Amino acid sequence: MAHGDQTQDKMSEVAFDFICTSCDRENKTFEAVKYCMECAGYCCQSCTDMHIRFPALKVHNFLDVSQGSQSGKQQARVPEFPTERCNIHIGKVVDLYCKRHDSVGCVTCMATDHKSCAGRQIYSIPDMLHTLCNLSDSEQTQDRLKQMMVSLTTLDKSKEVLLRTLETAKKEAIQQIEIFQNALHAILRKAAESSKQEVEEAYNNLEEEIRQDKLCLTKTNDVVQDAGEKLDKTVANRAQRFVRTIIAKKTIKAAEQIKQKMDDKKDGILMFKPNKSLIKSIKSLQGVGNVQIIKKKKHDLYKLRGSKDINMKVTDDSKDCDCCDSCITYDNRLIVTDDKNSKLKHVDIHLLTVVEDCPLDSSPAGICSVNQNEIAVACFSPNKIQFVSIEDQMIPTRHIDMNHKCMGIATKDDKLYVTDESSSLYVYDMAGTMLKTISTDNTGNKVLTNSKHITINESGNKMFVADWNNGLVCFDGEGSYLTTIKDNALRNVYGACVDNRGNIFVTSVNSHNVIQYTEDGNKIGVVVQQKDGINGPISVCYHQGLNRLFIIKFKSNVLKMYELE
Repeated sequence: MAHGDQTQDKMSEVAFDFICTSCDRENKTFEAVKYCMECAGYCCQSCTDMHIRFPALKVHNFLDVSQGSQSGKQQARVPEFPTERCNIHIGKVVDLYCKRHDSVGCVTCMATDHKSCAGRQIYSIPDMLHTLCNLSDSEQTQDRLKQMMVSLTTLDKSKEVLLRTLETAKKEAIQQIEIFQNALHAILRKAAESSKQEVEEAYNNLEEEIRQDKLCLTKTNDVVQDAGEKLDKTVANRAQRFVRTIIAKKTIKAAEQIKQKMDDKKDGILMFKPNKSLIKSIKSLQGVGNVQIIKKKKHDLYKLRGSKDINMKVTDDSKDCDCCDSCITYDNRLIVTDDKNSKLKHVDIHLLTVVEDCPLDSSPAGICSVNQNEIAVACFSPNKIQFVSIEDQMIPTRHIDMNHKCMGIATKDDKLYVTDESSSLYVYDMAGTMLKTISTDNTGNKVLTNSKHITINESGNKMFVADWNNGLVCFDGEGSYLTTIKDNALRNVYGACVDNRGNIFVTSVNSHNVIQYTEDGNKIGVVVQQKDGINGPISVCYHQGLNRLFIIKFKSNVLKMYELE
């Protein structure tokens, strides 16, 4: 490509055989036309002309980068020299390779850090280019850089989710403090404020910890991205590509260590436990409970701490309840669908009682939260998606008629995902336009036979469909089939939900339990079983802030609430 006056930014995807060494240091990309023997670097046309302007530079010897001269006579191709400068010994060119340590460096690096490797272990990159390039795995390293960027970005998103969950946990803890404070009246006000401060301090400490993790991930991701971009641009200059490949591998190794450290790290959970014995020693109190930060690995098995029954039947119900699904709204309301009575029911998550019901003109099945002011309900008889406003109270608004049965429903990125209790998963926009139908894997084999509820993980890159016959069917964020989680303990799967740590809770109707898996399908263990008071669980909903499971039993007036630890 001819050299123009317009600056090429480093982020540009333009790739040259050789780039100007001086311009590269200024984060600009220009095509090199000459190689200066005295400067030991490539020069673009402008930098070549600059040599002519200064007397001291006029005597420098240039080699033409091109294969042939204008006269048509064949000219030897200029040797390929690395242009990477040492970030420790400023100005030195990285042109030596230590085979023993699989490391590149300048002459000073090798003299100081690789004394014992002198001799057969140290190679001049330009002199041994053909041999060394045979050892290079640039393409594989480039792929690993890209994979690492994806992993770091996913981990960063999980930290963002953790921040939002922490915010919710803080609000829930404050609310619990206030409820308990009201029971103790004026004498507890000072103690309550003390506990609030403790929550704030715990929250600030956790927030700072998470933000430091995010900052580390962002910086690491930038380094990985920079290495990837540099390696991507170095195409024909094999020496420079070799140097940047080695540097990229070091970058990957450092990023892997950071990622492993993050994966192994125990995330903190902020909780507040009221001390009900305070009434006996009220005047000596410094707080109204204990603020706890519970560190758990991502995939520790949850344990039951207690349970309560919630009566779902209200006075004007004409039939016994047959609840089907539930969801937690953005403002922490628990909304449950009641098929037999064609209603939505709002359960107060603190009082554990139905405080509001909303009649519908169709039988509700699945339910999901759309935004702060709206929920969406999958209905049948007739088949439609019913939107319901929840600003003050529940009020049905618009609806979308469907030509298939509607069972499970979820939302992501302004799209609706709907199952049909058969062999398909449908994708619609919010106006009701069908965007896609998913029913097979990439070989054309059906992956769904009796689809029920659907859930999407916190980062939005995986969807899980409960299938009565097959198990838990997993798709990526675009709807492509990934795998199916099958287990002898899973007999007739109906519902599923996720937490914020990469776990899935799956209901098995005929084995009468709820099983915890990782998003990769690894079984953690049984969380709730028949002896814990569960029979035929068809839906499960997890509240992040309170660390509670709400489980709907088959054809029952009772909704079970389980506190976890």
